[in-house]
Amino acid sequence: MTSLFFDNSEIRSADERQADQLLKLKKLIEVSKTNENLKSRINGEITSLSDLNKIEILRKSDLIDKQKKILPFANFNIEPYNQFAHIYRSPGPIYDLDGRSSNWWRFARAMHAANFRKGDIIQNCFSYHFTPAGLMFEEAAKILKCTVFPAGSENSDAQVEIMSDIKTTGYVGVPDFLRILLEKADEKKINLKFLKKAVLSGGPLFPNVAEYLRTKNIDFFQCYGTADLGLIAYEASQNDGMIVDEDVIVEIVKPGTGDAVEDGEVGEVIVTVLNNFELPMFRFATGDLSSFLPGLSSTGRTNCRIKGWQGRADQTTKVRGMFVQPSQIDKILKTVFKSKVKGRLVVNREENRDIINLIIETDLYNSIEREKIKKTIVAEMKKVLNLNGETELVEPKSLANDGKVIDDIRNFGE
Repeated sequence: MTSLFFDNSEIRSADERQADQLLKLKKLIEVSKTNENLKSRINGEITSLSDLNKIEILRKSDLIDKQKKILPFANFNIEPYNQFAHIYRSPGPIYDLDGRSSNWWRFARAMHAANFRKGDIIQNCFSYHFTPAGLMFEEAAKILKCTVFPAGSENSDAQVEIMSDIKTTGYVGVPDFLRILLEKADEKKINLKFLKKAVLSGGPLFPNVAEYLRTKNIDFFQCYGTADLGLIAYEASQNDGMIVDEDVIVEIVKPGTGDAVEDGEVGEVIVTVLNNFELPMFRFATGDLSSFLPGLSSTGRTNCRIKGWQGRADQTTKVRGMFVQPSQIDKILKTVFKSKVKGRLVVNREENRDIINLIIETDLYNSIEREKIKKTIVAEMKKVLNLNGETELVEPKSLANDGKVIDDIRNFGE
């Protein structure tokens, strides 16, 4: 590990990188062919990186359906799942895992690019239960020999006191929660003078939040990853795009297809992970939109770059670091109501915080039981989405007939 680069793979030539990727891809396919369920997705020999299109794309929604039929991993796992380090369940629900090799999720590269080093004390504000986010960054911090306080994403009052007590130098978590902590510190007149750096992920960084962090002299970098795939891309310099991780292959295709977009065109991000042989993930459709940037990073790293998160290819959205999918809304409605009802989750933003409101058409909109029903819905939202929210009961035919189950009306340009 050099002072500037996590390793020399970040500065290798395009030919060296492609040769290494092809070697690892061939090994991944060879291992995958020992599993009949994985083998059925491979339609031909892989002799070059351009042969990736011989592999069927797997979408998250399809994986969720397959896992429901064959729990917990749809028989896509190569090794018995009692050999894994951890098993997780993310909203969907969808089961994820990690192996026992060092830097399995690969986030150490992103944290190193953000100047996290030995001696840093990190406030890890990602969740440590059910989902892998907290442990993803915990593992990365250990590799970099940083010290971690496993904070999670609640109790901002106690967190700012702890940050002051232990002289926290770095933050990892969603962007909005960092702002909440800084505002709470101002409110309580606590000086977080040692906090100088941050790695932000799990949700969009709104321009007004970015500007606020600059006023606090926080040196922040974003990274992009998922619970299924680990690190996909990371910033090494602000406003210079996200550099694709060295152990993944990223394709950008026209949404709903496997066809590559033109250079610079926005499309769906498709990812193949090259270091996961326990539960191979190849040509996995993230549902996220992005585009490739021309040229190379100004930092000297030579891998391709993407613009970052540019929306969703479907109605799935991300709220406070949690994916929210139409199937989850359907599950809430079917659990609470015996008869068929129509619902729509509206995602908005107020006072620099994401808010959700589940609007439901029902004949019970004016019932004397409405408040009791609403409490049941809110509790079910917390259970299924892992998010606090509000609900509203309206008379039938109040919602627009446009097919929307999730309506994200946040303005990402403000």
